[in-house]
Amino acid sequence: MQLSYTRILFCLGLTLAVFVSNAPQTHALQAATAQHLLPDAPQPASQAPGPQTQSAPAATATLSGTVLDTNHDVLQGAQVTLAGPSDQVRNTISGSSGEFSFTALPPGAYRLKVSGSGMSTFKSQPISLEPGAVKLMPPITLSIAVASASVTVNGDKEELSEEQVQIAEQQRVLGVIPNFYSSYDWNAPPMLAKQKFKLSLRSLIDPVTFLEVAGIAGAEQYKGIFPAYGCCLEGYGKRYGAAFANQVAGDMLGRAVYPALFHQDPRYFYKGTGGVRARAFYAMSQAVVARSDSGRLMPNYSQILGNLTSGALSNLYYPEQDRGARLVFLNGLAEIGANAAGNLIREFVLKDLTSRAKRNSSAASAP
Repeated sequence: MQLSYTRILFCLGLTLAVFVSNAPQTHALQAATAQHLLPDAPQPASQAPGPQTQSAPAATATLSGTVLDTNHDVLQGAQVTLAGPSDQVRNTISGSSGEFSFTALPPGAYRLKVSGSGMSTFKSQPISLEPGAVKLMPPITLSIAVASASVTVNGDKEELSEEQVQIAEQQRVLGVIPNFYSSYDWNAPPMLAKQKFKLSLRSLIDPVTFLEVAGIAGAEQYKGIFPAYGCCLEGYGKRYGAAFANQVAGDMLGRAVYPALFHQDPRYFYKGTGGVRARAFYAMSQAVVARSDSGRLMPNYSQILGNLTSGALSNLYYPEQDRGARLVFLNGLAEIGANAAGNLIREFVLKDLTSRAKRNSSAASAP
């Protein structure tokens, strides 16, 4: 019996010894099994760290708007300057629809400045932009710049005025007939007195002017107007001389002398928008209404007085029996009517036939 207890204790001791000797291998096997079954388990803090999280950039603002002229037409090519915090300055120009836009603006206070060639300058009050703000400015309106006594500004005005003469001289119907006194840019800067005389003289010496006078003299001879001049070549020569004298007096007085004295623009400004009736009324009214050099509408003293004065001067060379007040008013009123008819042709016909007209056109519309 004692032998049996001894054998049992020996077996238990042997079993415990085997279990203790195999314990490290058991733990290693369990660890390997766990790693195989859970490959995506979190790694210890001692492993290499992942990418660092970056902070989001601060929100920026946007400022936009539209530039118009005094007739509420879009103004293309205006210079737009935005001054921001720390004297940061950005520049752009208004687009074909008068629009401008500044993006990615840091929050802060800004000042806007808008100007155009021959136009006034707009300066805004401080504009506060919050982070992420999208600010739309009210329409910005620029008017024609008023004359200044500054020597520097006068120099700029001289250059702009000369440019207007060059534009006018390029305008010919079908590339031949002068269309010097039509402006297809409603915001065109005014011409100075010197350029008004220069354009008038250029018009008078154009070959087409001599052909036009020849046609007038021929029609008068055909109809037997001013019979005292006689017939044949001699009568035609007298009629030609009288018609040319009328042309010189009318052009020089109505398009140069009086416009310089009254500070009026001798050109017809193409309307181009609205109904036929509105455009026709505008065209005919321009025979007695003119634009001043400062852009205001006023009675067309230049054309009216120019026509009446040239009619009075015609008493010096027309036959004695045709002279008098009747001749003055006949020629004067005839010229006013001719101007009204000519304006209708300018408004409805000549633009599509005039070279350079579309190139010189810029939002040409009247109120």
